Amino acid sequence: MSKVKYYYDSETLSYRKVERKKGRTFGAALIFIASSALMGLLITIAVFNSGVDTPKERKLERELANMSLQFEMQEKKLDQIERVLANVEERDNNVYRVLFEASPIPNDVRLAGFGGVNRYKNLEGYDNSALITNSAKRIDQITKRLVIQSKSLDEIAKLAEEKEALLKTIPAIQPVQNKDLSRVASGYGMRVHPILKYRKMHNGMDFTAPPGTPIYATGDGTVTKVGLGSGYGKMVIIEHGFGYKTYYAHMSKYNTKVGRKVKRGEIIGYVGNTGLSSGPHLHYEVWKNGKVVNPVNFYHNDLTPEEYDIMLAAAALENQSLD
Repeated sequence: MSKVKYYYDSETLSYRKVERKKGRTFGAALIFIASSALMGLLITIAVFNSGVDTPKERKLERELANMSLQFEMQEKKLDQIERVLANVEERDNNVYRVLFEASPIPNDVRLAGFGGVNRYKNLEGYDNSALITNSAKRIDQITKRLVIQSKSLDEIAKLAEEKEALLKTIPAIQPVQNKDLSRVASGYGMRVHPILKYRKMHNGMDFTAPPGTPIYATGDGTVTKVGLGSGYGKMVIIEHGFGYKTYYAHMSKYNTKVGRKVKRGEIIGYVGNTGLSSGPHLHYEVWKNGKVVNPVNFYHNDLTPEEYDIMLAAAALENQSLD
């Protein structure tokens, strides 16, 4: 309760109450409010200048610190990803692509940048623009390298499938059992024909064997001929794919038919003496892309290096062929 003030009136010889003027009351209130606002402003400036953070500022600082930590962790993860990717790329170039006879992918292709318009313009103008832009560039680069590597692995997978098929189909064993290598009667090259009595090209290898000895398909393929051939007698032809074809001649009887899918080592017929032949034997030919080639180069599944040398020497003898 405010105090009541009195003054002595000399005219009335009595005490009267002091009445406060309304204007002065309003002015005092206005002065009080202004001084309070000024004091608040001064306190705010003092707090601001004193380094004391507001709750909102402290929250923003925590968020910035957390973002900086996240970027630091991301950079470390990117380092690790780049190391792993570089290792995969190296093995891809120096192992996988070499193994399957594919050309290595040059580094300038793998590490090529992005040309044209500035992709990162929207990241400019911030306090941490350099850091953000660098991370974005690294992520884009890694993504591009992954795409190239993925395509390379797709190519390698396809080449591996083709290689597997090639390894199954390529003629790679002897067409008759010949463990002691004593059945090679005549090899590929110019030979004296036993019946025609003049030197002519002998397009295959002759393997002597008793009539009825099993004859084996030397690789996976499809039988395209079962019947008589001029000078070959009873014969079988197998198409292996990848340009390979094999002939088996002078058979006594067949064990297959046209259109049949055969596997390497499957019996397709038996040794005989049909056609233009001077004794029971198998005449065996290998063709590649329409040209006859020396069969001696295609026994790698059967022979050791030492046995191959023996076979090579026997096939090279300038003796008379059996057909």
